[in-house]
Amino acid sequence: MGGEGTADFSSAALAESHSAVVVFVGDRAYKVKKAVDLGFLDFTTVRAREEACRREMELNRRLAPDVYLGVHHLVDDAGNTRDWVLVMRRMPSARRLSTLVEAGVDVRHDLRELARLLAAFHARAPHDAKVAAGGRPAALLRRWRDNLAGTEPFVGEVLDPGTVGEIGRLVERYVGGRGALLDARARAGLVVDGHGDLLADDVFCLPDGPRVLDCLEFDDALRYVDGVDDAAFLAMDLERLGAPDLAESFLGWYGEFTGGLPVASLVHHYVAYRAFVRAKVACLRYAQGMAPARATARQLAALTLDHLRAGEVRLVLVGGLPGTGKSTVAGALADRLGAVVLRTDQIRREQRGPRLPAPRGEADAPRGESGYQRGRYTPARAHAAYRELLTRARRLLARGDSVVLDATWNDAAERDAARRLARDTSSTLTEVRCVAPADVGERRIRERVGDLSEATVEVARRMERTYAPWQEAVEIDCAGRPEDAVEAVWTAVRGAARDGARGAGRGGARSGTGVGR
Repeated sequence: MGGEGTADFSSAALAESHSAVVVFVGDRAYKVKKAVDLGFLDFTTVRAREEACRREMELNRRLAPDVYLGVHHLVDDAGNTRDWVLVMRRMPSARRLSTLVEAGVDVRHDLRELARLLAAFHARAPHDAKVAAGGRPAALLRRWRDNLAGTEPFVGEVLDPGTVGEIGRLVERYVGGRGALLDARARAGLVVDGHGDLLADDVFCLPDGPRVLDCLEFDDALRYVDGVDDAAFLAMDLERLGAPDLAESFLGWYGEFTGGLPVASLVHHYVAYRAFVRAKVACLRYAQGMAPARATARQLAALTLDHLRAGEVRLVLVGGLPGTGKSTVAGALADRLGAVVLRTDQIRREQRGPRLPAPRGEADAPRGESGYQRGRYTPARAHAAYRELLTRARRLLARGDSVVLDATWNDAAERDAARRLARDTSSTLTEVRCVAPADVGERRIRERVGDLSEATVEVARRMERTYAPWQEAVEIDCAGRPEDAVEAVWTAVRGAARDGARGAGRGGARSGTGVGR
């Protein structure tokens, strides 16, 4: 085969997975299915093993047409068929992607070519209504639940119960609030009949291009996935091998060749799903007598949880009186989270248009407030601004973006509306109130230049008199250095995320891995 070069195929070898045995002799590989029933596959009959071999050959010729040579039967002395074998060209083991990565070889060119190959494969793959259904919320949840059920016998002995429990809660929470996102991707034709099992062990980096072997053949529905889900399998495996930078680069190149990646939370979710698929497989290998598979299963479960946590969709309310520094905190927090920040000040300006000069005799003074300013902050106009703020936030949360809402939040009813939004969109909620001494806040207001906020000192004083109690919020002292306040808010957000995971399914939450982190 082109690209094998001077590879040494003189030695015989044997390889084994949870469902097959491969014998290497000369320049050929002979793959035989195990007569096992693992729940998600059943190869206990000769007929089933024949069908699996033929299906594997047909499907894998899509990405490696010159590797899969044919299916032959094995007969006994009487000429009766006893089993079936898939005959393949033997790949040079030294060019296996996992081997190269572990050896520290530069594989960036190979990964870029692999991303190009996978993108082209997905572009021509079927994506009809039957395939598209595989990317919708019900199908994604079903796959997760099946995998979680498959690990139940191993919880305790192999997998940590707390880890598995949190995985289940975070999965239900994320998918429960992202139906619009998943349905939109299915309608856009982004769910394809993919590879389904893209691992670094099954990719060979040859001079004339990569060869991708061993796609999932035993259940078509498990291959009907979002293209990013398919690519995320290899990204997960690269991360498992200790190369998160390569994982991020590979997904970036895949996005380049497909028109862009989706929101980071969805990428994290798909990487998590793939890690847990392999965690289940490692559990099965442990049950088959492979003791080292226990550590692998635990590593993969931890990787699953890491990405699910990173992919949580968060709604953060950053409130406080004018001049307390809430906008500085909100902007810096949004940068850390990769979130969208929305401000009532911006919405208020959009609703009213550009600021006009105050009427004669009502120019702002240090101790005064114009009728123009009072008009900006009437209860009716404030409510309209908050209503628009939450409307925009709902759209963003539904599509998987985290959102930071910068507003005074002095009205308890507006906070209640935000809490309902967090519940409706299955988003982790954090409530923060920025505080500072009155003299600090008033000095900041007077020194503002070019800020969106038009609140005067008198507006701030009036808001302080009417500010509804906010016991649910974490109070952050913002009188000192902004970076200290941001760090305190970041700690509160991370704490709320953990509380949210524990509270998922009970009416809503209170309070490095290289892939979009």
